Amino acid sequence: MKNINNTTVIIAISTMAIGLLLGWIIFGRSNENQTDEHNHTAMADSETIWTCSMHPQIRKSESGDCPICGMDLIPLESTDGELDPMAVSMSPTAMQLAQIQTMVVDKGKADKSIRLNGKVQADERLLSTQSSHIPGRIEKLSVNFTGEFVSSGQVLAIVYSPELVTAQEELFEAKKIKETQPALFNAAKEKLKNWKLSDKQIDQIVKSNKTIEQFPILANVSGYVTKKMVNLGDYIKQGEALYEIADLSKVWVLFDVYETDMTWINKGDAVIYTVQSIPGKTFKGKISYIDPVIDPKTRVAKARLEATNKGLMLKPEMFTTGTIEAKTNTNYTSLTVPKTAVMWTGKRSVVYVMQMSAQGVSFRMREVTLGPELGDSYVIESGLEAEEEIAVHGTFSIDAAAQLAGKPSMMNPQGGVAMTGHNHGGDQKNQITGMLVSSEQLSISAEAKNALKSLFTCYFRMKDALVNDDLGKAKEAGVRLDGALESIDMKLFVGDAHDGWMQKSSELNRTIEHINHADDINSVRDLFKEISASIITIAESFEPVSATLFIQHCPMADSNKGADWLSQEKEILNPYFGESMLTCGEVKKEIN
Repeated sequence: MKNINNTTVIIAISTMAIGLLLGWIIFGRSNENQTDEHNHTAMADSETIWTCSMHPQIRKSESGDCPICGMDLIPLESTDGELDPMAVSMSPTAMQLAQIQTMVVDKGKADKSIRLNGKVQADERLLSTQSSHIPGRIEKLSVNFTGEFVSSGQVLAIVYSPELVTAQEELFEAKKIKETQPALFNAAKEKLKNWKLSDKQIDQIVKSNKTIEQFPILANVSGYVTKKMVNLGDYIKQGEALYEIADLSKVWVLFDVYETDMTWINKGDAVIYTVQSIPGKTFKGKISYIDPVIDPKTRVAKARLEATNKGLMLKPEMFTTGTIEAKTNTNYTSLTVPKTAVMWTGKRSVVYVMQMSAQGVSFRMREVTLGPELGDSYVIESGLEAEEEIAVHGTFSIDAAAQLAGKPSMMNPQGGVAMTGHNHGGDQKNQITGMLVSSEQLSISAEAKNALKSLFTCYFRMKDALVNDDLGKAKEAGVRLDGALESIDMKLFVGDAHDGWMQKSSELNRTIEHINHADDINSVRDLFKEISASIITIAESFEPVSATLFIQHCPMADSNKGADWLSQEKEILNPYFGESMLTCGEVKKEIN
């Protein structure tokens, strides 16, 4: 009985051992696989790096929002290798959101189409003054108004001259002793010749033996009377001017050349021009002379073109518009880039060069030296090579991303600590461009405010000139405004104020640069509307002027769309209409 029990125990123990072994084989291996799989997944999760499509400098181990712009973070596609550490990388999504466009730099002829405005003027070499060679009183005028055509030898006026009557009587007395005193007789005749009497007239006087009291004034040249300076009954002196006469068979066309275009225009350049009062007809000519001196008020020199005036189509004071296709050299080629590609600080000009690699796209700042301005583009003297690709739109977005990443940027060429995404008051960053959107005043230093004062001084001078309908002073103030903007050191603006100033100054600069090309006061007023919009935002953001400023509004300006301007006085003095509607407008807002 005892042996049977022992046998049963042994069998039970063996069965339990076999069961445990089979359970470990079946379930233990499965748990191990599950554990390995879990560990692998966890490892994979821990290796995923999350970044922002707009701010690639952001690196996080878990998903969430970008601390700078608030956009959803995305997985970093590849961490194998690094892009240029001095360049700012951008994903295709970020480039699309920021509307970044690029172009390949290429060589081309440095040609420029220059538009010129001018007037028709009389040829100064064909102007003459008709004077009287006889003193006396005007008894009759044959030419009574300006614009009348006269021919050489035509009688212009009849003059009564007591002095000539006396001279004739002396001639008659000398005639009596001609045989004994021939010299006296000849002297009496010469005296008459000094008053421009011909030998034929003198012989007739001697033959008739009667004094002539009225003498004709004959035209010396043919042409049109441009100025009449005497009236019937006037007493005149010998040599006194009676008329100004212009020969208009040839005229001058005088074009205004701004000093910025002087290097492009040369004697002999062909000009194609039109005249406002002769629509549909095109004229051609060549520049024959350029003034050696620039007018200190208008900052222009005159370029002269000589034209044969067939049928007297061209009349003095007609307005003309011409175009010159200027060339530096027919064999000279240069790199040219659009103006939108260039960012400037007042001292340096930079572009962003695109780099492509297996890791993606990046942009690196490059300082360039600018050559002549070609309308909408610049010649690049140095800093770029042909076939390099640069950003031509969205450069401010790239620069803002470079500043945030601590990479070299326009105002920080050496790079520095990456900017954080802290929010200051009511200011926020645009999620697409990274530029500042100001909802509140921006704080700047006293030095920065002082630098802005000259900008506002020039603006108010321009406003006052438009109030007084003074085109010359308005353009002069606009040119000074451009100089004041260029002289402001952007390094005075830091942090959010820097981003704000970059945006506002760029908008202002794009408008001011057209001031020189405005040819009438209405064009200047159109530009003043855009200038005022920029100046008002600068005033509201930075408050550089300690006194109260008034934002004033005219509902009838800009074809009844309305326009604003900034004033130091509450009184309405309208710069958009001047004297015609001087008090039209209202105070819209005060900046204290």
